[in-house]
Amino acid sequence: MFKKVLLLVAACILTIGSAFASVDVNQGDQAALDGIKGLGPTKSKAIIEERKKNGDFKDWADFEKRVKGVGEKSAAKLSEAGLTVNGVARAAKTETKAEAKVDSKAEPKADAKATAASAPATEKKKK
Repeated sequence: MFKKVLLLVAACILTIGSAFASVDVNQGDQAALDGIKGLGPTKSKAIIEERKKNGDFKDWADFEKRVKGVGEKSAAKLSEAGLTVNGVARAAKTETKAEAKVDSKAEPKADAKATAASAPATEKKKK
């Protein structure tokens, strides 16, 4: 009985380990690419055909440009699922212009509050 439980635990550990294994888009075969959540047989076949036709993918931008149907969002999801390009996961997207605009507006308000808070103390000293 103990041996069966131990065998079951070992099988679970091996399964979990393989579920989180990364696959390099330039080295993975169709079966390995199919194992990535979000890649099916059609997309993995297209990746392999593109790789054979035009060589290895240089980086994530090259991958997104050359594989039809893979854009910024899907590339981010594939990277999270374990896909890499030349062993590198896709970098998190930098902040958008709208986020940068909101952040830049928030900083002056904070400085204005700090200035307003320190102003009465200065006036008290003058009197």
